[in-house]
Amino acid sequence: MANERLVYIVDDDDAVRRSAAFMLRHAGFRVRPLESGIAFLKLAKNTEPGCVLLDVRMPEMNGLEVQRQMIREGIDMPVVILTGHGDVEIAVQAMRVGAINFLEKPYEKEHLLAAMGEAFERLENSDLKEMASSEAKVRLACLTGRERDVLDGLSIGHPNKTIAYDLGISPRTVEVYRANMMEKLRVRSLAEALRICFSAEEGETITSKPVQN
Repeated sequence: MANERLVYIVDDDDAVRRSAAFMLRHAGFRVRPLESGIAFLKLAKNTEPGCVLLDVRMPEMNGLEVQRQMIREGIDMPVVILTGHGDVEIAVQAMRVGAINFLEKPYEKEHLLAAMGEAFERLENSDLKEMASSEAKVRLACLTGRERDVLDGLSIGHPNKTIAYDLGISPRTVEVYRANMMEKLRVRSLAEALRICFSAEEGETITSKPVQN
């Protein structure tokens, strides 16, 4: 039941916390707003499990740092990242660290609810991550070389124009390859495609650039 599901809203912007809390409460979720990553980490190890709606740009400790600390402390809660406009590269880094989805501000209510629904599906089905890992390489095998090139560019946070320049093709052609790639992978969002891509990188060492606050 949705009313048994707890969402930790971690954002330094009071207006964002209040807005997200309002939408989630009206959808039947319980919420725990927190003003910083530090405040969340102080209670996370000894609190009720749930999912985390985590802003990526916060003072003192940004969202990527919070995610890494969660891993170090064994805090196994699914994370949905909140990013600002143009922060896709940072969102990609967050997904590499382990976030299952990202939302770009301002976001629509239905996108928020869909992302949190997916997060709780992951929380409640411990086999979901393993199943995704075992299937990812098979699903990627259906892509052509150019479609995979486009996905690889997206997986490091590059916009279509940069991918087009790197591949020596037009941005419009990148859009076509991107649409074909998503259709073949049977995904509706970039976040879903990235999860498949990162699952296929199982065992590889991944490095991320620091985020400037």
